[in-house]
Amino acid sequence: MKSIAVYCGSSDKVSEAYLQVARNLGRLLAERGIQVVYGAGSTGMMGAVAMAAMDAGGDVIGVMPEMFNTPQLALPTTTRYEVVPDMHARLERIIDISEGFIALPGGYGTMDEFFQTVTWAQIGLHSKPVGLLNFGGYYDLLIRFMQHVEDEGFMYSGHNGLYVSAETPEALLEAMVHYHPPSGLHQWVDREDAG
Repeated sequence: MKSIAVYCGSSDKVSEAYLQVARNLGRLLAERGIQVVYGAGSTGMMGAVAMAAMDAGGDVIGVMPEMFNTPQLALPTTTRYEVVPDMHARLERIIDISEGFIALPGGYGTMDEFFQTVTWAQIGLHSKPVGLLNFGGYYDLLIRFMQHVEDEGFMYSGHNGLYVSAETPEALLEAMVHYHPPSGLHQWVDREDAG
């Protein structure tokens, strides 16, 4: 993977521990020569991961929807800064230019990005690895719930294998390197061949 999209919270009200794990991830990606792609925010974990990656000499691409392109929210000093019309265009652009995806702790926006990315993998729009950074057990309940979804028949058996999870950035990257999509997925669209 030469580029990884990072989905994470933008709130400044989170504990220092969350900001530090975002910095650790940004620095790790930069040290491994992996480009960071993210939502171009300057606040919370978004700002922490991007600034740590740049401080470590890494490349960062920020993709910002027009509605949030303000001095208070944006970090236009990234290696490349793109402004797109809306939130839908932002996620589509991020998915297109990234070779993998990591969701850090976050709220509705992070969940939206994570679930849409996994859903697109499920229906065959991409086969790139998706990782859930379960720092401090943040996603324990979500992981259990998604197993409940599968157990109740609302998801095909094995489709929880569309993402990997780990508690540290290092372990998560290792799991993503060895990721293989679940067997039996229907690849209705091959985006690489279409491009």
